[in-house]
Amino acid sequence: MQFFRPLEMVKAMTFDLDDTLYNNEPIIRHAERVLQAYLESHHSDAAKLTQKQWWELKRAAISRDPRLASDMGQLRRVVLTAALSGTPANSLSITPSPDNALNQAVNKCFDCFYDARSDFKLDPIFHETLQKVSTHIPLIGITNGNVNADKIGINGYFETILHASVSRPMKPAKDMFDEAANILEIKPKHILHVGDNLIKDVYGAINAGYQAAWFACNRPMRLSHERVFVLPHVKLTTIDELTVFVS
Repeated sequence: MQFFRPLEMVKAMTFDLDDTLYNNEPIIRHAERVLQAYLESHHSDAAKLTQKQWWELKRAAISRDPRLASDMGQLRRVVLTAALSGTPANSLSITPSPDNALNQAVNKCFDCFYDARSDFKLDPIFHETLQKVSTHIPLIGITNGNVNADKIGINGYFETILHASVSRPMKPAKDMFDEAANILEIKPKHILHVGDNLIKDVYGAINAGYQAAWFACNRPMRLSHERVFVLPHVKLTTIDELTVFVS
């Protein structure tokens, strides 16, 4: 553990999920492969799209509605709708198509990806840490992603989990941090946010008046290798070091 700033009393914690509690990249890669196999079996034209073409669909969808950049689920649904229907993504909205057959096909593709995206188990040390900390202080999840927290077994530790969406801008925007503080009814200076990203999590938290703990489970934590706007209050070596703040 390494301290960069003095810490106030910690009365609550908020947690990022992706790459803080689990290594997200290989999980997403696996889910993409599962979806590709499903498309090859059920939607051969969409299955032929290249990675560049999928990226272009995403970019076009976000260009039409920038709010989609904060909502991974809605973005994927719009992109799948474009891919399955052959409709340009920049002509689609987040409102479902009136074509029920298309909607059903999109939903099946989305569920295929989403189930695979949330099909993994956390290392026991994360369960043990969340369990211990949550018995002393309230916890809230704050994530830009859309993992199914119930499926991976972490819902019970949190008062609630806030997901970025079209109405809830992604970190580092203050919105979810402010919302969490309001739910907790605790001043931000007494909330410690734990996250892996020095911009989205550390800068976002400090900008919202929070304290920030930097922890990444998916890579060596070297400041020289990261984009840094501000230093965290504390850098953790292992996630279970959080228990010292509640013991």
